[in-house]
Amino acid sequence: MLVPGVWNSAEAREPDRAAIEVAGGDLSDALNDLARKVRVSIGTDGPLPHIRVGRVRGVMTVAEALQALLAGTGYRARLVGGTAWRIERAPAPAPIAKEPVSPAPPAPPPPTIILVTATKQPLDLRSLPASVSLVDTLRLPAGSDALVSTPEIAGKVEGLALTALGPGRNRMFLRGVADSAFGGESQSTVAVVLDDARLTYSAPDPDIRLVDMDRVEVLKGPQGSLYGTGALGGIYRMVSRKPDLDDTSLVVGGGGNLSAHGGTGYSGSVVGNLPVLSDRVALRLVGYSALEPGWIDSGTGAARRRDGNATRTTGARLLLAAELAPAWRLDIAGMAQWLNSRDSRYTYRAGSVDRPAQLAEPHDNDLLHAAATLHGEAAGIDVTASTGMTWHDVGDTYDATVGAEGFGIADPRLLQDRRRYRVWDTELRLRGRWGALSWLLGLSHLDANQSLTMAIDGVSGQETELARKRRDSHDSAAYFDLTVPLSNTIAVEGGGRFYRASIADTATASATTVSSERDRSGFTPSLALTWKPDGSKLLYLRYGAAFRQGAAGSSRASALHGDDLSSIEAGWRQEIGEGGRIEGSAWYSRWNHVQSDSLTPLGLIETVEAGDARIIGAELAITAPLGAAWTVEAGANLTDARLSRNALGFELHDARLPVVPDYTARAALTRTFAVGGWQASARLGMRYIGPARMSFDPDLDRQMGRVVESTLGLTLSDDAWTVALNGSNLLGRSANAFAYGNSLRYRSMRQYVTQSPLSASLTAAVRF
Repeated sequence: MLVPGVWNSAEAREPDRAAIEVAGGDLSDALNDLARKVRVSIGTDGPLPHIRVGRVRGVMTVAEALQALLAGTGYRARLVGGTAWRIERAPAPAPIAKEPVSPAPPAPPPPTIILVTATKQPLDLRSLPASVSLVDTLRLPAGSDALVSTPEIAGKVEGLALTALGPGRNRMFLRGVADSAFGGESQSTVAVVLDDARLTYSAPDPDIRLVDMDRVEVLKGPQGSLYGTGALGGIYRMVSRKPDLDDTSLVVGGGGNLSAHGGTGYSGSVVGNLPVLSDRVALRLVGYSALEPGWIDSGTGAARRRDGNATRTTGARLLLAAELAPAWRLDIAGMAQWLNSRDSRYTYRAGSVDRPAQLAEPHDNDLLHAAATLHGEAAGIDVTASTGMTWHDVGDTYDATVGAEGFGIADPRLLQDRRRYRVWDTELRLRGRWGALSWLLGLSHLDANQSLTMAIDGVSGQETELARKRRDSHDSAAYFDLTVPLSNTIAVEGGGRFYRASIADTATASATTVSSERDRSGFTPSLALTWKPDGSKLLYLRYGAAFRQGAAGSSRASALHGDDLSSIEAGWRQEIGEGGRIEGSAWYSRWNHVQSDSLTPLGLIETVEAGDARIIGAELAITAPLGAAWTVEAGANLTDARLSRNALGFELHDARLPVVPDYTARAALTRTFAVGGWQASARLGMRYIGPARMSFDPDLDRQMGRVVESTLGLTLSDDAWTVALNGSNLLGRSANAFAYGNSLRYRSMRQYVTQSPLSASLTAAVRF
């Protein structure tokens, strides 16, 4: 099998013309056969998908044989040495700026192969029996990627919902699998992954800025068979650009931004690629910084604090790639991001951008991550070994002058919420083919620990500790996935995960410490049936499941059972036009023993069992070219998620699950054209987020949603420069995006998070 950057049969000469015969079948096998027969080196830029190719036979050069094999696959061959060829994706056709002189129509471009790797093996989207959304970050505003993070991706992905507390504070939910709007200790229902390692376990979304990222893959539905504990809603995976072993480059970008009702900010990024040893070792360095202007004012007169919720983000990544030997490549990565918000963004009046005087509530979200991946081939088997470690610290400060009376502290001033998360994720994967059967086998182990300290600072400066908690979680597993073609058009895929998980809790409050442990073992299955009547259509039926370990609690009576979610989904995907696609899906999920973070009467957060839930949903997404210059995108999601069994101990007025909007809809229109020697692109987008609610508890429930988002972007580019002008909330809307801010004040004071006001940015990037 071919592997990235690996050369096969590297010895010999290339004949001018020779009799060549290569049997049809899998593309990787055909290329290996060709390399062996004509004694040339053939390598790839990445794992190749399973693509069927036809037989090649005749007297021809190697170049002609490669061209014949790769015709229609979306790949091309490039000569990189005397007898060395590299297989790489064919570039997309350039947009047509004006009518061609010749009336003859151009030849249709080859189909674009889109590989999805969140499935832990490279799979062609046209054959993937699962619902997945991919956002190509190359289409994001140039030079402003230090400002682009999860909320921008959520605006392009059906079924992805976020709370709106602000950068580094949000919880993420997929397909209605939402347990609570309050940020407690329960494990996240969406796993945030960078390349091959999980970044988060129970922390809020770290809001990683998408500087020099290749794409974002959102794999929807329970993914317990591949990812194990906690992947109830799906996977949010960021794929970084890897070092290029051949190219030396430097890209510098930056610009300014401003916000109505607020101040000004900036963004800047630097990306450098440096081959250290030609075709063997390369470094890629990334650095970025951004100041996002705030717009919330607090207080009056000389003490007025203006634009308090400004956020500063600084980050860096270092990536090293090395070809260790024929068929083996090592990638080492390190990253850091520091995110600091000066103040919170909630107010006490709907649509307001100011609030009465109160103490500032800063937020910290700092993340360090290191990872290594070894990838190669042995005896025809593709081997990947990866490990990653994440150090993640999150700190929130809240004004405690109102709502902290129940703690018996004289003159409380600030509530300090400090959380520390550590995640170590390691895995070994083997992938190959046995006849027509494709298989994947894996071993994985994950260690996660989190610690929480809650304390109140008094006016005197003395700190009183309210609670101290620690949780250690472990998950060891063996998993597999098999795909068997039943005919030329029908295939069945089955997989599963044998796991053993444990959790240990230690809690200290009022000088009393309690500890407990809990273990769980089992098997998580998955099954899919696909029908592909031709190369452009796919229909599938899929079953998936996942579990989440229950909190150990202070006794057997208080321990939670843990969540179990199973889902069945029917989907359809079809290519339309040149580069267009339409896909739809509908699903039904059963979610038993829902763990939910709940607000106590004292304003603290504890995890309880809410009961059982059922989720019914459907979504549709379309990308369609309208001629040579226009493209339309549209999407919609309907979700009915509600409790079917109530275990909360009080009567429900509304059984809907929290945070999830009942429906969303989006549309965008893009136009490409030429301005002098520049290529230009203009994009207008709109999105509507339907109604949602805050909590199961009628005393805590608040209505939110009905948000209209609008964006406009204009991009100009040539061989070296890219300039972008972007605006958001063009209509100046001020809907309530979220209804929560400070837990101590929540029961006595209505809180609103107004959607971000009209803002604009002007950025530029230059490539050297």
